[in-house]
Amino acid sequence: MFIRYQDRFRTRAAELLFSIENRLDRIMQGGLLFAGLACAARIAWNPLRGPVDPLTVAPYVLLVLAPFASMVLAMRWFADADRMSQPSLRLAKVGRWKSSDLETARKHSLYGAGGIMVSLLIGMLLNVPMRSLEYLTALPALAGPIPSWLVDLSLLLTLDVVIFTSLYTVAFVAALRRVPLFPRLLVAIWFCDLTMQVVISKIVAQAPGLPDDVGAALNVLLEGNMQKVLISAGVWLPYLLFSKRVNITYRHRLPR
Repeated sequence: MFIRYQDRFRTRAAELLFSIENRLDRIMQGGLLFAGLACAARIAWNPLRGPVDPLTVAPYVLLVLAPFASMVLAMRWFADADRMSQPSLRLAKVGRWKSSDLETARKHSLYGAGGIMVSLLIGMLLNVPMRSLEYLTALPALAGPIPSWLVDLSLLLTLDVVIFTSLYTVAFVAALRRVPLFPRLLVAIWFCDLTMQVVISKIVAQAPGLPDDVGAALNVLLEGNMQKVLISAGVWLPYLLFSKRVNITYRHRLPR
């Protein structure tokens, strides 16, 4: 029964991976359309009344285009990614492994971003629209007379969403293209993400004139972001360290 379920899961994962690889163009187009419509709706149904100017539109242009541009660039950077040289310094030293060359690793049945890795791929990809929706829900479009604390808050949260939707997109492509540095890239993004939430919290807490209810709501948002990163790291870091598939695919080493 277990073997039958395992085979069914691997088949389904392989189908999903094939679909992702062959529909990246449609995924990108769908992401652009979704983000554009969501941003247009945020501007149209805005609690702040005032003329729409470049300051109003600029954050949404970045929100829409940054992940798209990051994916296009990453696909070019990582066109032959699995042929990139392995890092000279191994950080993941747990387990018993023996080094292998690329051709030997490719012949192994577990080589590739299949299996459970597909869940991680989908999770990184879904993180982009989820993060964008949280941003659109949390902030109004800047229009009319704007208090200084709202300008500062908008700048910080815009930088946060633009930077990390772009970075998670790059990590997604790195995983899909089997970049050797993918595991440590994802760990670095997690660390930077957590640091960014703490920095924003500290800066905004000192913003003059920030209403208490806005500060409380922002803290809930930032704490939620931190919790999601910590949960992701707690779930996936052991997999990145111990998984045979990860070690064969990204580190080109086989179990002893």
